[in-house]
Formats: sequence, structure tokens, C-alpha cells
Amino acid sequence: KVEFVQSSHEGDLVEAIQGAYQKFDGIIINPGAYTRTSIALLDALKAVGLPAVEVHITDPDRREEFRRISYIRAACAATIKGRGLQGYLDALHFLCKSRDKGLL
Repeated sequence: KVEFVQSSHEGDLVEAIQGAYQKFDGIIINPGAYTRTSIALLDALKAVGLPAVEVHITDPDRREEFRRISYIRAACAATIKGRGLQGYLDALHFLCKSRDKGLL
């Protein structure tokens, strides 16, 4: 089962992460601008303890210097960047394969 949540409000995203606890096996997150600003999202990901994958449609490392910072990455098992929308499927495959191999 996959559930999609989109919001421009940090608190809504924190609540969605917290709501995933004991409901889902993992989290795929594209934190957008919150990547480099949100300790709240980082703390929520750490608190739920679910495997998470950070996804970026573009590659932030090929953009401005400030976009290369990611607080979220510290709570993620992997980061997928620059793969366009395919990155979401790559993240889903990563979580499924890692679970099946007992790595997560």
C-alpha cells in the first residue's frame, strides 16, 4: 500500500511522517526547500524509526551551493537525486529490495 501526501506546510508533513508509524514500512520524502531548513522533519523521521529515502527530481549538487545542504539526509537510508520522476520509483524499489534482503 502506498499513500501520497503533499503539503507546503511543514507541520502537515511532520504529522504525516508521525502518522506513518506502525502503518507503513518506509517513507519516501522529497522535502523540497525544507531539505536545508527543517530540523522538525529530521526529528520526525528519526522519531518514527522507519527506513526513509530522500528524493530530489533535480540534482541539488549541480545547483547553487546552499542547495547542497540536507538536514533530512541524516535520517535517510539513501538519497536519490537528478532522476526526475523516476526517482520516486527508484526509491520504492530501494525500500522493497532492502526489506526483502533484511537490510532495513
